[in-house]
Amino acid sequence: MENLLNNLNPSQRAAVEFCDGPSLVIAGAGSGKTRVLTYKIAYLLKSGLPPHYILALTFTNKAAKEMRERITSVVGQEAKNIWMGTFHSVFARILRVEAELIGYPKNFTIYDTDDTKSLIRAILKEMNLDDKLYNANHVYGRISSAKNNLISPQEYNKNEAIMAEDIANGRPQMGQIYMTYAQRCYRAGAMDFDDLLFKTNVLLNKYPEVLHKYQHQFK
Repeated sequence: MENLLNNLNPSQRAAVEFCDGPSLVIAGAGSGKTRVLTYKIAYLLKSGLPPHYILALTFTNKAAKEMRERITSVVGQEAKNIWMGTFHSVFARILRVEAELIGYPKNFTIYDTDDTKSLIRAILKEMNLDDKLYNANHVYGRISSAKNNLISPQEYNKNEAIMAEDIANGRPQMGQIYMTYAQRCYRAGAMDFDDLLFKTNVLLNKYPEVLHKYQHQFK
């Protein structure tokens, strides 16, 4: 264990050795944040924590691949049993097992950006809305922002501040578009990329026992 920690500077070592609860590491570019995460996971494994108890989330597939390669170089093949990937890929994996709890089939379709914008354009046409004022890209961004802030269509339409903003921008139908879009996706058994995060949050809040399940069995 000491040989492992000798590869770190004092600040990095302190972050790796701290295991008494949640910790937040803030550091600038090139300061070794990825190195700290790599050695933190290696430290936990060397301390006896089973690899399938570790969940490592990244923003990109490239980062996940690099992280796994680095951990493998330090601890060997134990790294293959760590559940590691992007937020979207890991949450999609959970939803493939648990989606029926929130009314979706396990084989739900994942809409890419083109699928999403195509559906939005169809809804705009059906509602006979000006596609210059209600530009599909803008509508897509508005819906995406709502989901990333964990705002459901129902909450969106009840939020006076949000609705006032849409009215001020000349787009009073935005809430109805969001509602219709969500309903169409649900009926089609589909989720978009933002739903992979949003629906996982819905799932874990509605069924906390699922969170307990995955806290103890990530593989």
